[in-house]
Amino acid sequence: MALLAALDALSIDSMLPALGLIGQELGAAGNATQLVVSLFFVGMAVGQLFAGPLSDSFGRKPTIYFFIAVFLVGSGLSIFATDFFEMLLGRLLQGFGAAGPYVVTIAIVRDRFSGEAMARVMSFILGVFIFVPIVAPLFGQAILMVFDWRAIFSMLLFFAIAVLLWFALRQPETLPVQNRRPFSAGEIGRGLIGICCNRQVMTYTVIYGQTFGAFLGYLSSAQRIFQDLYDLGAAFPVVLALLSLGIGIAAMVNGTLVLRFGMRRLCALALIGLGGVSLAFLLWSLSFGGVPSLWSLMIYFAAAVLCFGLLFGNLSSLALEPLADQAGTGATLFGALSMMIALVIGTLIGQSFNMTILPLATGFALSSFLSLVLMRHGERAQLVFGPSRDR
Repeated sequence: MALLAALDALSIDSMLPALGLIGQELGAAGNATQLVVSLFFVGMAVGQLFAGPLSDSFGRKPTIYFFIAVFLVGSGLSIFATDFFEMLLGRLLQGFGAAGPYVVTIAIVRDRFSGEAMARVMSFILGVFIFVPIVAPLFGQAILMVFDWRAIFSMLLFFAIAVLLWFALRQPETLPVQNRRPFSAGEIGRGLIGICCNRQVMTYTVIYGQTFGAFLGYLSSAQRIFQDLYDLGAAFPVVLALLSLGIGIAAMVNGTLVLRFGMRRLCALALIGLGGVSLAFLLWSLSFGGVPSLWSLMIYFAAAVLCFGLLFGNLSSLALEPLADQAGTGATLFGALSMMIALVIGTLIGQSFNMTILPLATGFALSSFLSLVLMRHGERAQLVFGPSRDR
């Protein structure tokens, strides 16, 4: 499940070092090469709209097979592209195909688990999902040191085939035929309306979008912070990869902590920790003109990343907990809405960078405290900070 969900992140970030080479060979100049990334996101956005409802109607495994098949076709087009249009068409199909595994894996986990057990599994999956974008550019660069850029797309094709075979052999179907829903606009519309009226689903979807948006702001600002502000040069990818280990550590720790504290209380504690350390670091940074020492920055980022790692799996589990009979459609709504919120917040934080740490620390603090307010409102204060309701 973790590797299927990470297919889209690997497809985006592993080929970033090759953008210039792709443009040179296929006749794309300047900013046109960015369309190689943009068209993937377009395909993924469209694919998400269909993946969840299709899996609720036809089953989880057939839906995964269909979307992976589309991904493989897109990968083949990208490998053998002779002009830039063929490359863009291949990337569009890759994005559409990668959307299915991302959405349906969440539904499969919800079919099999609920409550704290689901939070444990989702923490691991999302830990891998977030870790992949950090290390994928290094992987892509390593391939370019030996082969040309087409080898990156060949790697994606064989990776998808290997994961698909593993999935086909080892993962049973999790949605029985008697629990499937008709595939019609009316049925899907009624399902979406019902999901949107669920207070818990919408509360934690919005909170997840806010916290993931703050994390995207960190990723989009990291290059300028470490290379432009602190002049780390070529060491930047290594530093970022080391910091990303906190996601994996938090994912493993969360599997134990969630059994002791419950999902809601653990989310509240993580938000308080992220907001508190961000506010303290913001005040500390002000005394240095917004540019504190590198070591203090590293300590702050390590603490913040640990908090993010504790949040993502629990928040997604809480959002999907009430949707046992509509896990596919719910995963589609959760993915689309939270990603839209995250992109807006992440862009605002990233574009606010002013050669200081202040915008990022402010964004972390505001996102955390606003999420706490929403959490109290959505679940009522006594359920958030009182005895856990997850047991």
